[in-house]
Amino acid sequence: MMKPQHLKTGDTIGIIAPASPIRMERLNRAIPFFKNMGLNIKLGRHINQVHGYLAGTDEQRLADFHYMVADPNIKAIFFARGGYGTGRIADDIDYHLIRQNPKIMWGYSDITYLHTAIRQETGLITFHGPMPASDIADDDFDQLSAQLFQQLFRPAKLTYTEAISPLNEINSGEAAGELVGGNLSLLVSTLGTDYELDTNGKLLLLEDIGEEPYRVDAMLNQLKLAGKLHEATGIIVGDFAKAEPIKEKPSLTLEQVFHHYFADLPCPVLSGFKIGHCFPHFCVPLGAAAELSSVNKSLTIEAGVK
Repeated sequence: MMKPQHLKTGDTIGIIAPASPIRMERLNRAIPFFKNMGLNIKLGRHINQVHGYLAGTDEQRLADFHYMVADPNIKAIFFARGGYGTGRIADDIDYHLIRQNPKIMWGYSDITYLHTAIRQETGLITFHGPMPASDIADDDFDQLSAQLFQQLFRPAKLTYTEAISPLNEINSGEAAGELVGGNLSLLVSTLGTDYELDTNGKLLLLEDIGEEPYRVDAMLNQLKLAGKLHEATGIIVGDFAKAEPIKEKPSLTLEQVFHHYFADLPCPVLSGFKIGHCFPHFCVPLGAAAELSSVNKSLTIEAGVK
């Protein structure tokens, strides 16, 4: 895997919106967070565009992305929010340009499609973490989530234990591999495309928001039938926010769904990780070497920058 260069005080970062439209007042609330880290900010030319449910046309969003990748003065690209739309531009991304200009890329949710495509096409490690307009702007953006941005300034191993949140063992064991994955619905949407998620020999992270248990069931079933669960060396179940079934509607619990798909796998599976649409949001470098242990109830990840 290819690690991007770490940030230094005084570096310039780019912020773009490759998916759904943003509210500029929320982005403006987040900018001081980056300035307090000693960073300068450059916004994408089309960042405040609205094209229906997209932040500008595909051409505008792609142009902003390519501009930030190509500009040698931009040391990191932060995606302002998720929503919907990154899958629409994946086939037109200049992956050679990324390989020639590897740099930090940070976001999650709909950005999962970009994480997957970029990692598999270029080998670049990217970061699954909270975004400016959708998370940092919130009043309850927390200290741990903020501290995890420091991993961008120096190479540092990350360790997640029950000191952060209780972890539930669904299947026992220890495993190692490249950390891949992200938002479950986006991962499923890669199946059958040129950017289909590769889980062979890898640790698979899954998280989502707003999906009832039957929808999570359907998506896990699709991953199972595609062989993605059995190919993984371990599974990390992140946060599944707002996943409660409709009241008075018969439903399995999420825990029952997870047990059905994970309990008989030949690999360790732990749930309860605060990774996803939640606070704290434990940011992780996707593509980095990692180890998962049900014995220690821990996830250890190598540094994502050099």
